Amino acid sequence: MLSRLSEWFWNERLWFPGDLGWADLEDRDGVTYAKTADLWVTLPIALTFLIIRQVFERTVAIRLATALGVKEKVRVQAAHNPMLEAYFRSTSKSPKQAEVESLNKKTGHTEREIHRWFRRRRNQERPNQLKKFREASWRFTFYLVAFIAGLAALIDKPWFYDTKEMWAGFPVLPLLPSQYWYYMIELGFYMSLLFSVASDVKRKDFKEQILHHVATILLISFSWCVNYIRAGTLIMLVHDASDYLLESAKMFNYAGWRKTCNYIFIIFAVVFMITRLVIFPFWILHCTWVYPVTVYPPFFGYYFFNGLLFVLQCLHIFWAVLILRMAIKFLPGNNIVEDERSDREETDSEDDDDDDDEEDEKDRRVKNGPVLNGHSPLNNNHHRKTE
Repeated sequence: MLSRLSEWFWNERLWFPGDLGWADLEDRDGVTYAKTADLWVTLPIALTFLIIRQVFERTVAIRLATALGVKEKVRVQAAHNPMLEAYFRSTSKSPKQAEVESLNKKTGHTEREIHRWFRRRRNQERPNQLKKFREASWRFTFYLVAFIAGLAALIDKPWFYDTKEMWAGFPVLPLLPSQYWYYMIELGFYMSLLFSVASDVKRKDFKEQILHHVATILLISFSWCVNYIRAGTLIMLVHDASDYLLESAKMFNYAGWRKTCNYIFIIFAVVFMITRLVIFPFWILHCTWVYPVTVYPPFFGYYFFNGLLFVLQCLHIFWAVLILRMAIKFLPGNNIVEDERSDREETDSEDDDDDDDEEDEKDRRVKNGPVLNGHSPLNNNHHRKTE
C-alpha cells in the first residue's frame, strides 16, 4: 500500500512537464542538482536554531532590552484561591455576570473581588514586554541576516533582473552552493518557528501564522524537490525584504521609543505593500503562472506550486488589512503603533492593570477615608490612563 502510494506520489508525470523526469536531475560531469534527501539536513538545522534562539534571547536580547530601556510593568498577582483557580482553568477565564454571582455565593467573596481576581489572573498569563521584545529581536536578527545574505547570493544572477530566466533550461538547473545554504537555512528557520509556535506569544492571527509556516515549508520543500530553486530564492528574498523592518518597529515599540517605531513602521508598510502586493503578484506570480505555459503544457506540479503561492498571496492581503488598520493610528490624535495581532485583546486590555491600581486605591480610601451613613463614598468616574 505504502509502496504504491509512494510510487504514485513521485510519478514523473505529476511533477515534470513533457518527457522530463527524475533522471534529468542525476548528478553528472561534476554538476550537482537538488536532491530530495537533502531536506533531511533541515531537521538538525531547525534544532540548532532552537538552541541558538534560547542562548540569544537569554544573553544578547536581554542586554539589548536593557540598552534600549525596555521596562516591565509590575503586575499585581492574584491571591491564592483554589476554587477560583479551578474555575479559571477548567471553565472560563472571563466569567459572565451570572457565573460571577454563582461564584459569589460559593466563595463568599464580593462580585467586585471576584472580577478583580479574574482580571489579575488573566494578566498573569499575558506575555510581558520583555518576552515580546526577546522574540522580536530574535526574528529581526534572522530576517536581516537572511535578507542581506539572500541579496548577496542573487544580485549577480540573471533571473534577479529578468524573471523569465527562472525557467531557462528547466528542470536541468545546476545547484549552486549559495542556493543550497540559502534554502536549507531558510527552511530550517521556518521549521523552528513551527516547533516553537506553542510557546511563543499568541496573537490574533495565530491560525494564519500556522497556515503561513506550513505553506512556506511545503513551498520551499516542493520547489527544492522539483528544482524550482530559482523561483524559490526570489520568493524568499521578497518575503525577507520587509519582515526585519516590522520586527525592529516592534522592538522600539516595546522599548517605548514611539517616534522611532512610527518612522520604521511607515518604511515597513511601504516596503510590504511594494514587495507583497506588487512585486510578488505582478512579477513573480505572473512569471510562475503565465509564462511557464508558453514553454511547457500545464502539469500537476505547475498547479500545486502556484496553488501554494496563491495561499501566500491571500495571507499577504489579510496582513495588509491589519497594516492599514495600524496605519490609521498615524492620524492626528493617535501616536501609538501596536501590533494588531497582539494577543492582549483576546482576554482583556492592559488597562485592567490600571483598573487594579484604581481599585486598590479605592480600597485604601474605603479603609482610611470617611464613611457616609454607614456606606463608603464611591466614585463611578473611572479615568483610564492612555499610553
